[in-house]
Amino acid sequence: MRKIGIVQQKILVLFLGTIACGLSGSKGAFPRILKATRQEWRRIDQRNFNRSLRSLCEQKLLKETRHSDGTITLKLTEQGKQQARYTNLFGSTIKMNRPKKWDGLWRLVLFDIPEIKRVFRDVLRNHLKKIGFRELQQSVFIFPFPCEKEIACLTELYNAESFVRIATLQSIDNEKELKRQFFSKNKNIKSYKEIDKL
Repeated sequence: MRKIGIVQQKILVLFLGTIACGLSGSKGAFPRILKATRQEWRRIDQRNFNRSLRSLCEQKLLKETRHSDGTITLKLTEQGKQQARYTNLFGSTIKMNRPKKWDGLWRLVLFDIPEIKRVFRDVLRNHLKKIGFRELQQSVFIFPFPCEKEIACLTELYNAESFVRIATLQSIDNEKELKRQFFSKNKNIKSYKEIDKL
């Protein structure tokens, strides 16, 4: 995903919100989405807004169409929709809630993503590292906390479900070393002996 500013993120998500209004089959959902969208539009500074719109068009995330009557139509491109869905789900990055107590299970993410989806392959690898995953070997990452939902959302967003597997393990042969990597910065744990007992 591209790095875009906060105002640009809001604009894309708001455009996505108006699409949601059009697609919503529920009478109750329409005014609720519309109200939230109006409130967000009002919070955006006009100068930032204009600058951000130009930038989004230059990045081909929005398409600008000028009509003969002088009006302009702005529409999310497919790339823009993807970016908006990503921003709507994760913000600027995937945020993980780490429980205070470890459940003793390891989460393994394995992927074999073809060259045609190399953009997603890079995005997935970068996000796994940002979250705190450790790379066991090429395209195999491990993490000690629940992350299944977030990874599933990311793979679904890119239509890459068939290339990514998530496994939950009770043990792994280099567990002692992994525990030290993941838990040594925990302020509540004072020694390697305590880590090894986890």
